[in-house]
Amino acid sequence: MLRPIAPCWPATHALLAHLSAAGFDGAPRVLGAGPSIETLTYIDGHAAVPPLAEDTLTDAALVSIADLLRRYHLAVASFDPAGYRWPRPVPAPFRARFVSHNDVHPANLVFRDGRAIALIDFDLAGPGCAAWDFAAAARSFAPLQDDRDIADSRQGRALERFRIFLEASGLPRAGRREVAEAIVANHDWTYAIVTEAAAAGHQGFADHWRTVAGTAARARRWCQRHRRDLLAAAR
Repeated sequence: MLRPIAPCWPATHALLAHLSAAGFDGAPRVLGAGPSIETLTYIDGHAAVPPLAEDTLTDAALVSIADLLRRYHLAVASFDPAGYRWPRPVPAPFRARFVSHNDVHPANLVFRDGRAIALIDFDLAGPGCAAWDFAAAARSFAPLQDDRDIADSRQGRALERFRIFLEASGLPRAGRREVAEAIVANHDWTYAIVTEAAAAGHQGFADHWRTVAGTAARARRWCQRHRRDLLAAAR
């Protein structure tokens, strides 16, 4: 698979090489790189791009995402991020010597037969924490947003699915609580990337923001309003 090479490619390629050496099969391997293009292995399956396939919306699919993230975090735990230049840092309270994916949203997950089997697009990976990745995934897949913006079988089940997701994460209670505490910060960090790029004149981001601004604002208010519920679900 050919794709544009990212500015921090030495760090990303080192990370992917480590994951391969660690036996993690849920990420692409680097086959080659040129001045502007990199070649990665192809992972058979389908990315969760809208409209999301029904088999990506089941509770079993949700549990498979938690399992994939847990396996990624186990594999990456022995990778040393020192000495590399990484992209946009996550907020300090959620940053450590641990490289999280930092962009776990549907289009960066590959599914096969209703199960999440791989993470792709590691361009935003950098020092973070496991909770940061679980927060990003929960926001998109519970999903943690206003019911008026959920038009599929997940409607009305956000908190229930958040609890299921955390129970499948393998995180200790303190880690599950950290996920709940990271939700709004993760929302703000993610959309700051979009709005800053749009303000800088990137047409694709500008078009995207016009499409999602209302939904994003409602989702943030929902997460703030349900903060205690999210923390309770993390027990």
